[in-house]
Amino acid sequence: MSRAKVIIVLAGLIGLGAGFGAFYWTGGLSSNAGVQACKATQPVSARLQPLARGEVAAFKVTDRPQPSPDLSFKGADGRDLKLSDFRGRIVLLNLWATWCVPCRHEMPALDKLQATLGSDKFEVVAVNIDTRHPDKARAWLQEAGIQHLVHYSDHSAKVFQELRSVGRAFGMPTTLLIDAQGCELGHLPGPAEWASDDALNLIRAAIGR
Repeated sequence: MSRAKVIIVLAGLIGLGAGFGAFYWTGGLSSNAGVQACKATQPVSARLQPLARGEVAAFKVTDRPQPSPDLSFKGADGRDLKLSDFRGRIVLLNLWATWCVPCRHEMPALDKLQATLGSDKFEVVAVNIDTRHPDKARAWLQEAGIQHLVHYSDHSAKVFQELRSVGRAFGMPTTLLIDAQGCELGHLPGPAEWASDDALNLIRAAIGR
């Protein structure tokens, strides 16, 4: 095979891979309606761009909002939940674990954020992904004085794997901001000071306050 043909074949494979990634992220053809619905979120993304600074400078605003994967996890009562159950409110989805030191460090700030802005329009959904000793996370939250966050969990850690497969989770903690229609507004790899003025301004802009 000539060098030119090799280059053409490789380019085609790369394009196919990129297309598959986009197809996976949007959930395939069946979610085209969701993609169209997320176009309405574009002005919100534009509003958030200048607010990703200071304590939340690492927050990556999603330029073209897409439907977030409909992740599954457990509620505090053990009930099966999906991310779509939170439609109608802005969600700050945070994955954490007790073995993750940065996760533990930012948890009080997330708790304060929930206490400050939590309402029927906004919730911090912190999902614990400890795969061993399921009761350890609940005990740690009590010891740390975390009072305003609901104890959500996924002891299979499947939520992390699903987000990693679409390029949204590489380490811990990882956080996504999702609008009331289930469209991703942005994500932040690693910890942040979520109770800071910078973070509060970002979340208030997403809520529309």
